[in-house]
Amino acid sequence: MPVAAYLDTLLLLLVAAAAINDLASRRIPNLLLLSGLIAALALHALSPDPGQALLACLGGAATGLLIFMPFYLVRGMAAGDVKMMATVGAFTGPAAALHIAILSWCAGGVMALAIIVFRGRVRMALGNLWGIVRPAVLRLPAAPLAMRESAGSMPYGVAIAAGTIYVLMARYA
Repeated sequence: MPVAAYLDTLLLLLVAAAAINDLASRRIPNLLLLSGLIAALALHALSPDPGQALLACLGGAATGLLIFMPFYLVRGMAAGDVKMMATVGAFTGPAAALHIAILSWCAGGVMALAIIVFRGRVRMALGNLWGIVRPAVLRLPAAPLAMRESAGSMPYGVAIAAGTIYVLMARYA
């Protein structure tokens, strides 16, 4: 049974559905992610070497979760994005999850710049950035971060989907 093809196909469908939902409502449904996680576990269990596959599945989920968790903790990312990356990692394993995360950061950076520019919030974004780095640059003691107005929210599920699609396309190119 060619489990890898099923994993990749289901993962493509999952990230597409998550990205569309994120664009439409700025939410990624927990039920979608839980269903994906269960499907990834089930498909890995059907592989020729289920023990190794399930370890890769759990390692990928942990990698995706741990890579994006710090961004959630500093309020730079929503919980759905972190859970989505963990689910993607469950499908792909740890090495591909790391690759997808890096590509997602790149796609997310481009998206963030586009949103900031198109909404005319460059000055606000630079002010927020200066507020973050000022203590380090001026060697000031770290002060509690004041809540600043965001320069714009972004559907990060789209960036994760872009990174995932790129990695999966590279496998078959």
